[in-house]
Amino acid sequence: MALDLKRIAALAEEWVGKQPSELVAIAIKEYSPDIAISFSGAEDVVLVDIAAKVGGRFRVFSLDTGRLHPETYQFLEKVRAHYRIPIETYFPQPEAVQKLVAEKGLFSFLRDGHKECCGVRKVEPLQRALNPLAAWITGQRRDQSPGTRAAVPVVQLDPTFGSDSHPLVKFNPLANWSSQQVWNYIRDNDVPYNVLHERGFVSIGCEPCTRPIRPGEHERAGRWWWEEETMKECGLHAGNVAKAS
Repeated sequence: MALDLKRIAALAEEWVGKQPSELVAIAIKEYSPDIAISFSGAEDVVLVDIAAKVGGRFRVFSLDTGRLHPETYQFLEKVRAHYRIPIETYFPQPEAVQKLVAEKGLFSFLRDGHKECCGVRKVEPLQRALNPLAAWITGQRRDQSPGTRAAVPVVQLDPTFGSDSHPLVKFNPLANWSSQQVWNYIRDNDVPYNVLHERGFVSIGCEPCTRPIRPGEHERAGRWWWEEETMKECGLHAGNVAKAS
């Protein structure tokens, strides 16, 4: 069974007050085993913890761009061992990386913006990860980035990776949670987290494109800090930018 695609927008309104655990339970019930959690950070591991408690079959995947922090790799392994679950890892196509680096060097994103590099290292691998799925679960929150995520619904038809021939449902169970709620859950439930969070990193991506935030800065200020605030999406959630424009 699956949700009536024509009612997704209405369901987003009906479910706006549901707890993340309720939304994860609905997602798994409706789409198991063809559903996966996109995993990389603190919000995502909260979703893994919730899904493990809800039960049912679900997949977990992560994108290895080849430029993650060493601490992030250690974190991924810690989560795999803690929950005793496989984490499907998707890598960029070697030929595409080689071409980009050969033509533009290792730091072209500082000159040209991050879209091209993210397209090679993140967006294309994500498309491969999503191809066999009917639905996926993300850790997006509305208050993560006022410039691009303020309108994120708890469930939606994916506007970026879905199509008429392959409709893809996207669940954002933490859309209405704050960072404080995420961290309260992590501490209360002894959930593993990336040690970089203890060093001032809040939103963690690739090593060259992530820095700790300064006092008073928004949590995604440390991502692509040389670019405009409204451009701080890598393409994984590109539909957000269209909503915000």
